[in-house]
Amino acid sequence: MPDHTSPTTSSTVPLASADEPVYDAPLISPQDAAARLAAGALVVDVRSDAGREKDGVIPGSIRGDRTRLDAQFFLDSPEKLAEVTEWDQEIVIVCGSVRGSGPVAEKLRAQGFTNVSHVDGGFPAWRDAGGPAEAPSTDA
Repeated sequence: MPDHTSPTTSSTVPLASADEPVYDAPLISPQDAAARLAAGALVVDVRSDAGREKDGVIPGSIRGDRTRLDAQFFLDSPEKLAEVTEWDQEIVIVCGSVRGSGPVAEKLRAQGFTNVSHVDGGFPAWRDAGGPAEAPSTDA
């Protein structure tokens, strides 16, 4: 007989819009993202270089490439981003929208990262909430 006493739940926070997909990664507010960044979380911006050039970047964030997640995030990869240090590190993904950040956060969680979230509304919401932005670094 099936157990109907404990329904399956998801750790994903529902999105404000019914038109947006739901990803298996917590969705946080821009204000929460700012607090996490101030507390030491790694903020990874996965927007295109053109998007970053046009709109600016979150100070203290690093650039991640959505097409190279395995190389940039696996701890034993020779191409791993230097800022990625452990599987339970707090990581906040930001893109232009949840359609960009959601799949990245979901993939990182599926690969074993245990403390990954993404920003509701992406960089535009960050900026609209008064989050700081600066011109992207031209360092190679």
